[in-house]
Amino acid sequence: MTATRPPGPRGGRWADRLLAEGSDPDPRFSLANERTFLAWIRTALALIAAGIGLALADDLVEAPLRHVLAVGFAGAGALVAALAFRRWLRTERALRRAETLPPPALAPIMAYGLAAAAIVLLVAVLATR
Repeated sequence: MTATRPPGPRGGRWADRLLAEGSDPDPRFSLANERTFLAWIRTALALIAAGIGLALADDLVEAPLRHVLAVGFAGAGALVAALAFRRWLRTERALRRAETLPPPALAPIMAYGLAAAAIVLLVAVLATR
């Protein structure tokens, strides 16, 4: 099915460029892509909340490490939010062009990053008890 657009602006330049490519994919695929994007956004919000929680956990971890971890978690949340949109856009573009979907570059970064942060936090908690 081909894309049909009403005349006039349609949500900005990036949306116009996206809709100008290829044809409309099956709506189920676009909606699944959107659900994946929203899952990454929830993950970003959780990381930001973890950073705030660590910043407020005075008795859990000593100050210098606590601040570093809090900034790291909040920064990771911001990065995940930005990369989630990039991932959504690349996937939507591939769907419109009937191309192979891009590999999930964000997943290994998140997995290894969170594992490393969890180990640092665990060592810090055990060292202060």
